[in-house]
Amino acid sequence: MSALAQFEKLLASGRDDALLRYSLGNECLKAGDAERAVEHLRRALAFDANYSAAWKLLGRALGECGALQDALDAYRAGIRVAQARGDAQAAREMAVFARRIEKQLTPE
Repeated sequence: MSALAQFEKLLASGRDDALLRYSLGNECLKAGDAERAVEHLRRALAFDANYSAAWKLLGRALGECGALQDALDAYRAGIRVAQARGDAQAAREMAVFARRIEKQLTPE
């Protein structure tokens, strides 16, 4: 049974929390289903808005969906959360991704 199937089974059994939704989002993204990943990651953040890894993965998933402004917004929110939590590495990584998107959104 794949990790995605195992996580979906847990969800179907009634378990639902930030970590499970993050894990589902991650597996959906690995499987190439960025739209479904976005849904799970938004649910993860509804459980825990201070989950910096979920913000980072949401930004990536939104970017893969072509929703660049939404991805940029997610990275910016994630940077604020990571900085507030003292997670400097996550904040730096999201800042790099945010700058890349800003360049894509800025006409030359």
